[in-house]
Amino acid sequence: MINPVWLRSFCTLVEVGHFTRTAERLHMTQSGVSQHVRKLEDQVGQDLLIREGKQFILTDAGERLYREARVIIQSLSNLEQRVRDDPADEGLVRVMSPGSVGLKLYPHLLALQQRHPKLVIDFRFAPNADIEQSIAEHEVDIGLMTCPSSLDSVNAKPVAEEALLLVTPKAIVEPSWEQLLEQGFIDHPDGAHHAGLLLSANYPEFQHSNLFKQRGFSNQIALILEPVSMGLGFTVLPAYAAEAFQKPELINTHRLTNPVSETLYLGTSREKFIPNRVKTVIVEAKKWL
Repeated sequence: MINPVWLRSFCTLVEVGHFTRTAERLHMTQSGVSQHVRKLEDQVGQDLLIREGKQFILTDAGERLYREARVIIQSLSNLEQRVRDDPADEGLVRVMSPGSVGLKLYPHLLALQQRHPKLVIDFRFAPNADIEQSIAEHEVDIGLMTCPSSLDSVNAKPVAEEALLLVTPKAIVEPSWEQLLEQGFIDHPDGAHHAGLLLSANYPEFQHSNLFKQRGFSNQIALILEPVSMGLGFTVLPAYAAEAFQKPELINTHRLTNPVSETLYLGTSREKFIPNRVKTVIVEAKKWL
């Protein structure tokens, strides 16, 4: 394989037309430039120059090599520039979060993309375990989780608190334990966990969500409150999910006497450099959480 440093010296010499000025441009000695050309000639087995003192003319082989080599050198220069460039407002950024956080954050990240059209937001909803694994396997740039990471390769720092809310049909103004038992529970993938955190802190009678009749289940964050709005039961959700519901006049959200919040962690890989475009998205995300 031809050494690209020799090629660069040869192409520069052809374009400058003078050994001394080529050496000055490349910050080399004149003998160094001559040595690179001789090594090229040895490798291709052809004379490339007919030397006339410190000047020269190209042989046919030299002409052919220059035509091919200048394309290669330009491509290498462009590659070097692309690798060195780290723009803050263009490129793909992959984000993953639980549904509630996603409902809050995704519209703001789309607005960021509108301001910077070369920025591409790939946003996916997932449970904590999947988010953590995706960060560790470098499948996502930013992962938002509601629990700290147990993996050494994942750097997870607390960035916000999200309140848990009891959500009932509109008719229930001050939910008693008896009313909750009568209503029944609208479950979701984190339903038992959220109910355990909030209800155990506010209702002495609570032991487990199994105490309630299950009146429905949905794994779609935007649909969990539909049955609640129709009077079919109550649920416990993070605040962002409740705030995103499109028919707030049909439900009541209750901040109970003993508030309970989940800590939100922002996770990135410890093993990867964080590009500027990812830093831009992190700053924007923290602004809205």
